Amino acid sequence: MLKRSMVLIFVIMLLLSGCSLGESSSQKKKSEGTSPSSMEDADPLGKYDETVTIAIGQEIDPSDTSLSEAGDTPLDNQYTRNIKENLNIEVDHAFTASPSNYRQKVSLSIAGNDIPDAMIVNAVELRQMVKADQIADLTDVYNNYASPVIKRIVESTDGIAMDAVTFDGKIMAIPNVQLSADGVHLLWIRKDWLDKLELEVPQTVEDLEKVAKAFAEEDPDGNGKADTIGLAGPDVKTKLYANFLESTNNLYGFDGIFGACNAYPGYWLDDGSGNQVYGSILPETKEALGKLRDMYADGLIDKEMGVREDSGESVIAGKTGMFFAPWWMPYGPITDAVTEDPEANWQAYAVPLDKDGKFSPHLSSPTNSFVVVRKDYEHPEAAMKLLNNLMAEDAKGTFDASKGGPGYYPLRLVYAPSDETEYSVLALREVLEGNKTAEDFKDKPEYKLLVKDAETIKDVKTEPYDKYDIQYWDMNANKGQWTRAYALLVGGSPLTDNEINGVYSSIYNQTKTMEDRWVNLKKLEDETFLKIVMGQEPLDSFDKFVEEWKKQGGDKITDEVNEMAKQ
Repeated sequence: MLKRSMVLIFVIMLLLSGCSLGESSSQKKKSEGTSPSSMEDADPLGKYDETVTIAIGQEIDPSDTSLSEAGDTPLDNQYTRNIKENLNIEVDHAFTASPSNYRQKVSLSIAGNDIPDAMIVNAVELRQMVKADQIADLTDVYNNYASPVIKRIVESTDGIAMDAVTFDGKIMAIPNVQLSADGVHLLWIRKDWLDKLELEVPQTVEDLEKVAKAFAEEDPDGNGKADTIGLAGPDVKTKLYANFLESTNNLYGFDGIFGACNAYPGYWLDDGSGNQVYGSILPETKEALGKLRDMYADGLIDKEMGVREDSGESVIAGKTGMFFAPWWMPYGPITDAVTEDPEANWQAYAVPLDKDGKFSPHLSSPTNSFVVVRKDYEHPEAAMKLLNNLMAEDAKGTFDASKGGPGYYPLRLVYAPSDETEYSVLALREVLEGNKTAEDFKDKPEYKLLVKDAETIKDVKTEPYDKYDIQYWDMNANKGQWTRAYALLVGGSPLTDNEINGVYSSIYNQTKTMEDRWVNLKKLEDETFLKIVMGQEPLDSFDKFVEEWKKQGGDKITDEVNEMAKQ
């Protein structure tokens, strides 16, 4: 008993003196300050005293030859050299995979419990790894090491990004953030055609039908020919609507009409009782398809939809009066359309409204990719430092994409404030009103283009500054900057000036059964719906589609989505 007491006293004295028992060499290094992984000494951009190696899983596109043409390799290039110089981190590969095989490599590493030090995963894979206890708790890493810029970007999602990576109160991954504006599909209209035909901006689907009919039949371009299109439709490269796997940037689809019918095909929805259902098999979708079918039969929609090579060509040629697309379409055909016809007054609107008078579009997820770190990896903060470094170097314009695209940056996540478009619109309005200057935004590096936007806005926007019709712009001053400014103030303003009664999908990633079945199910859906709209199948073929969809795996997938939603 006496010996046991003396041992206890000896241990306490050692602890009080600041010593430790059985300290490993790695722990000793940390206590000596050779590694900045101590949370008390956290420096988001701090350089390690001794080289730290991180072995990652990386997606590499073999068709991208820019790296080899620069004389570099996936492990020795402008990005890895910058990381070594700035952080003293050596990047290694646990595995590499082409874009088509990356998901399979990730699945194999999870199934075999052979996890890289860090890699990028989707939401389904993240849940699997949390459940299998394979990844590190990054709560302290994020709180102490995430740069202020990244934290502000993550906070711009109003908690959505952080909720996606938080399990039982622990941050288990680092989320990306993408523009929310890219997932909202506005109605772009030739306002000069509206004015010529003495029409108002359509507010409802019925109003839209009247405008489309007038655009198709009343010769708005004045050439005496019946050669104009009321409403564009999807071409061979685009879709009838965005879906939960491709929730942004759909061009020339009918997203707005589905939303006005409170139909959300391609999205997973809560039925109000906590059960998840697939929007494409609901009655609202059948109703919307019926409406589109009637519009197509009446000649209000492009007769060549679905087979046209590029619907943008008719926009540029001045033959289309309306189409659905995101805010950034001046980066698409509109700049060329205005170059061809300086009076082509393309304006964007948050319409049509639903039966309650609300604009109710489907929304994209602000986050869909996540960096995870292997449990027990000695330097979990290294992954966070790589992301901090990327943001800092991007702000400086350090990297040259011609010498290897940005995808070669290790663990690269896309970071753009989810409100970047809306914030930029309001900021430019302040500058135009004389309340702020570009100098006022130099402390907002997350809004990467805003300072330049503010410096050049008055070069391309003429007075009155609060009117955005085409006659109040000067494209010739700087076409590139005009495109940017026109996209923001014309395309972005509907997002700031209207209440967006948006609908999110319950999930934005595949379940296990989807990996085998979804391609065929999606093909069945796309072909059936296109044929219904174009009158090649009766509307009631929708009911047969629902039956087939359920039989071919839809019911099992629905069960998996419900299980995922409960986690």
